[in-house]
Parts: sequence; C-alpha cells; structure tokens
Amino acid sequence: MEKNEIAQQCKFVKEEDISCGKWIKMCTVTYTDPCGKERVWEAVKRTTKVSVDSPDAVVAIPILKKVLHFDCVVLIKQYRPPVKAYCIEFPAGLLDPNEEIEKCAERELLEETGYTGIVKHISPVTSLDAGLGNTTAKLITVEIDGDLPENQNPKARPDDGEFIEVLNVPMDDLLQKLNDYAATGVVIDSRVYTYAISLEQTKEMMRAQCNS
Repeated sequence: MEKNEIAQQCKFVKEEDISCGKWIKMCTVTYTDPCGKERVWEAVKRTTKVSVDSPDAVVAIPILKKVLHFDCVVLIKQYRPPVKAYCIEFPAGLLDPNEEIEKCAERELLEETGYTGIVKHISPVTSLDAGLGNTTAKLITVEIDGDLPENQNPKARPDDGEFIEVLNVPMDDLLQKLNDYAATGVVIDSRVYTYAISLEQTKEMMRAQCNS
C-alpha cells in the first residue's frame, strides 16, 4: 500500500446529546476518519424524525400553468428568525406521522399558498444541510392548473404564527427577480436559487442549439 493511500473509510462511533428543545437538539457525533483518527463533530438534529429511512419534510416545487399566461413558479416569502431576515422559499413542511409523501406536498401547498395541484415528480430522499444536521426532504414537483375555479383566487391557510406572502414569478424572469429581491436584503433559499440557475442554463443551451 502506498504511503498516502487511504487505509479505511470513515466510521461512526457514537452520538451524545448536548441540549434538547421541542423541535431540535444539539449533539456531538464521534467518528473515525480514513486514517483511523477519532474526531468529534457538532450537529443539530430534529426531534421529530420518524426514522433514518424516511424524510423529515417535503419541499414542493409548484409550477402554475394558465392559458395565455407565462408559466410561473409559486414561491413564498416569510420572516425567518435564525437569519433575522425575510426569505424566499419553496412551500415546504414537516411530514406528519404515517402521512404519504404526495398528500403532504398537496397539504403544504394548500396551506401555504391556497393552490391545489397534481404531483408530477418525487425525488429520492435528499439532505438539506449535511454539514450541520441530519434533516432530509423529498423534492416534489407539483403542477397547478390555474384555470380551475379553485385556483382562481387562492387563499392560504397558514398555521398559527406563520405570516406568508405568496409570489407568482414567471419562469423566464426567475433568476433576475431573485437577484432583485436579494439586492433589497431578502435572503434567497439555496434550493430556489439553484433551480433558477438551472432554468437559465437550460435556456442558454436551447438558444445555442437553435443558433447552431
């Protein structure tokens, strides 16, 4: 074996709680690195986690479609105490016990935006911030028929303590609109911004193909 060759993989050793609240707890995770050295990592974990195999939450990516209108991404704006600022995000929420993924996405969409939609795609379980904690979510693409009567004048039904503004942003203008919001001090959720970048790159590739 070469001198710099990795001898083994990282291995979990133990986890110890430091403090615990209603929704989250702080703990230390001890593990061994590839060289066999024991290390300690501070982590934040959800107390509501059902199992390691199921997601904690769903994140809806709602696309509003309406005849003779540009397709829009439905976003929400709300104050987030940890960052001391308003944030623009996708509708999202924790999974209730024994709740189906699709039903959770539809429920959160209705509660936070007032819209009803149809689930089009469900992602695998994804990590929201693996360097900080173990929170996981599934990303759910939802299509909203804006011509349906129930979607004409949607009214959000947020939980007590939630104050949400619904934003319908044309997909073609999403990246620029997010940059405009950011310039005013609003924090953009990284998932939303990544989605906007992907849309912009797709448009550029399509233009390049048309011009070739």
